[in-house]
Amino acid sequence: MLAAAPKHHLNRFASSRELADALADTVSDRLRAAISHRGKALIAVSGGTTPGLFFRTLSSRDLDWAKVTVTLVDERFVPASSPRSNAALVAENLLQNNAAAANFAGLYRPTETAEEAASQADDELQALAWPLDVAILGMGGDGHTASFFPDAEGLDRLLDPSSDRTVLPVSAPSAGEPRLTMTLPRLAGAGFVALHIEGNAKRDVLDKALQPGSHLPVRAVFDHSRQPVEIFWAP
Repeated sequence: MLAAAPKHHLNRFASSRELADALADTVSDRLRAAISHRGKALIAVSGGTTPGLFFRTLSSRDLDWAKVTVTLVDERFVPASSPRSNAALVAENLLQNNAAAANFAGLYRPTETAEEAASQADDELQALAWPLDVAILGMGGDGHTASFFPDAEGLDRLLDPSSDRTVLPVSAPSAGEPRLTMTLPRLAGAGFVALHIEGNAKRDVLDKALQPGSHLPVRAVFDHSRQPVEIFWAP
């Protein structure tokens, strides 16, 4: 018997602009619904070069941003003053316009090591309004999502669906500097999980990840997500 296909739905768009508008509409609707249901909303977003236009589009959507907390799917072990900081990317592109009223909970802490920073962030983020209402993931050409790199030390721990951690440190040769990442169960437990990718090369990687028996790290999200993963893709 063939294994069941991973739970997902592919949303195709003709351009980055159309994708950004559609994803911003969907996410803002989800955040409004969360605020209506429980008085607050929690969203985790990713860094990289892909989400900038989506962030800027979402920042102008009309909702009660003061009741929204934005956190990160993952972060490099660098301060916000670094051009490689995901916190800086979010501050410059998402926490603007209407979304300037949102709360922000980053992962970086000014400690000696990424392990210490992850431990502090793990303790402090426990106070957020879990579970995530929205998780927006990206994907690298090697099939990583969050900081679940294929060559990460202790990848099994990062991808443990029963982990009780919220944030873990990551050391991987392909990642460059050390990183901090939200764990698989925190991401997979979100009420809405989106994978935002663009370009034909990323689509090819995605197709490989969805094949039976794939061990690309992003596949773990599809296998363990509480809801079908919504893929937002433009060529």
